[in-house]
Amino acid sequence: MERVAQKRHEDFLMARPVKVLLTYFPLKGKETAFLRILKRHWSALRKARLVAVERPRIWRASDKGTRREYFVEMFAWRDREAPHEAHETPEVVALWREMEPLLESVDVGVLEPVKVRF
Repeated sequence: MERVAQKRHEDFLMARPVKVLLTYFPLKGKETAFLRILKRHWSALRKARLVAVERPRIWRASDKGTRREYFVEMFAWRDREAPHEAHETPEVVALWREMEPLLESVDVGVLEPVKVRF
C-alpha cells in the first residue's frame, strides 16, 4: 500500500508544471539580435508541447552598477520531463543553437513557492 502511495506521489510531481527563471547575458552589441530570437523561444517550446499553457514573461534588465543589459524569461515547463525532451527536439535545439553565439552565459533557476506570512 505504501509503495502505491509513493508511486502516486511521484506521478503527481512528474505531472506538475515546473516554473523556471532564465537569465540571459548577451554579448555586448548582440542584445537586439538576441531579443529577436528570444521572442520565438516560447512559441517553439509550445509547438513541441513542452510548456504549460501560461504565457512566458520576459524582461529587459540592466545592472545598476555596470549598466550591463540582460534579459530574464520566466515560463513553466509542462512537467519535469519536458526540459529533457527539449534537448531531443530538433526545432528547439536549432533555436538554442541560434542563441549560443550571441550569449556570454545563461543562468537557469527552478522556482518553488515559499510560504511566507505577512
